[in-house]
Amino acid sequence: MIRGLIDRIVLLSGWRRWGLAFLMGALASFALPPYDFFAVAFVAFPVLVWLLDGAVDNAGSGPIRRLVPAAIVGWWFGFGYFVFGLWWIGNALLVDAANFAWAIPLAIFGLPAFLAFFYAFAAVIARLIWSDGIGRIFALGLGFGLAEWLRSFVLTGFPWNAIGYAAMPIPVLMQSSIIVGLLAMNILAVIVFAMPAVYNAKQGRIAGLAVALILIIAHVGFGVFRLSTADIKLDGPHIRIVQPSISQDLKWDAEARRGIFDKYLAMTAEEPAEGKVKPQIIVWPETAVPYILTKTPEALQAIADNLADGQTLLAGAIRMEEPGGAEEPLYYNTIYTIDSSGEITGAADKVHLVPFGEYVPLESILRKIGISEVVELPGGFSAASVRRSLEVISGFSVLPLICYEAIFPGEMFYQGAAANAIVNVTNDAWYGDTPGPYQHFRQAQLRAVEQGLPMVRAANNGLSGVVDPYGRIIDALALNGVGVIDAQLPGRVELPWGEGVHTVQFLVVLIMVLIVALGYFLRGRRRVG
Repeated sequence: MIRGLIDRIVLLSGWRRWGLAFLMGALASFALPPYDFFAVAFVAFPVLVWLLDGAVDNAGSGPIRRLVPAAIVGWWFGFGYFVFGLWWIGNALLVDAANFAWAIPLAIFGLPAFLAFFYAFAAVIARLIWSDGIGRIFALGLGFGLAEWLRSFVLTGFPWNAIGYAAMPIPVLMQSSIIVGLLAMNILAVIVFAMPAVYNAKQGRIAGLAVALILIIAHVGFGVFRLSTADIKLDGPHIRIVQPSISQDLKWDAEARRGIFDKYLAMTAEEPAEGKVKPQIIVWPETAVPYILTKTPEALQAIADNLADGQTLLAGAIRMEEPGGAEEPLYYNTIYTIDSSGEITGAADKVHLVPFGEYVPLESILRKIGISEVVELPGGFSAASVRRSLEVISGFSVLPLICYEAIFPGEMFYQGAAANAIVNVTNDAWYGDTPGPYQHFRQAQLRAVEQGLPMVRAANNGLSGVVDPYGRIIDALALNGVGVIDAQLPGRVELPWGEGVHTVQFLVVLIMVLIVALGYFLRGRRRVG
């Protein structure tokens, strides 16, 4: 019965093949937060393998044309995956529907249609060295590994919902990322998820099962071992995260500005709950301050009036820089450090801006046809040239990540003193009660594990929380919750490869998988010959 079903899948053609590929991509998206039903990936990827088994053109076709059916299958799989995994982006355009409602179809379908080309590329790479049995599983892992690597930097990169996250839904399954990193995890996850496809292979079924079991046992076993031997000391500073859940349509309302600011000040000055210690550091979310602080001394004085002696505020704000002359001011998405006297003692600007959110690519062309960034400022935001650590209090520095900077594991390198913690400030109010904030939090959670650093995450409307260096949540506030988190930070932990996760692990795994896939491919060619 099962073999008959597999044969029917392999022999599908036309819209039936493409439609099933789309459905399998959509199914795979439910392995991601907030659902975390990773078992669906063990269905979606084997079906993708069988669809690619049948994605062949007639023998008389040229080499490029023979790859077109595989590319189409890969594209439809990717389109389903990204439509169902990223539909919530369209919610951001509803905040200013009068100006941006026309772009909602582009957000929901246009972006996924573009991202799907990466998975079309994955299918083509796999099909180039396709073989029978277990070899094609390694070929597919290789293709997706390369595709996800490209997705991390092409056109500034957008590695949101990389396949590897589906294999790391809970802290015990996140620990392998310190050994191989997310890029290599993408390869290994696809290999494991797709391995049931060897069911219909004439040879290699036992070997395939063995490979999958070894990888799963190593993945789970290492996580269990690492967490069971974890020795975390709460010896860092006491912090407070402020989550006010300001509605996005009010954030830039001039009449609501003072009320918003007063709410932050009141929550900052609240006495700690019984048993809690007065915080040394208070963290506000991204663009929390509704003023240009350097132009509003009374706002700085109000902050000083609500900070106790020795307290420091980390506040998300817009920073304005005036070059002078006839040049327009420059605006930066910034985290400020402000001491208890109201003095700005440091600042870190966002390095990786959101295309069409904070700036317009090809600005000279696109602005002429009426396309602007969602957060509209004269000329858009400017990006910092380098990422710097930020000293908050004496002897304690943080690595500042603003909004979606936390989804880029390759950008965790910075200048300045070694950081003691990661601070991620964000404003997920744009996306409402959708999967977006949960996906964002999960990706930030993985950065804490990869870097061996505790993470402080302050979001306007959630999910705010404190995460230890093993990815375990110490405390958190729910989406749309209003309140503060008072917690003491744990220390950092040493990593096996030193500072950060590098590309070496990815290249090692990539080469090993390539050798296996090529070996099976060449052996198959010799048999045919």
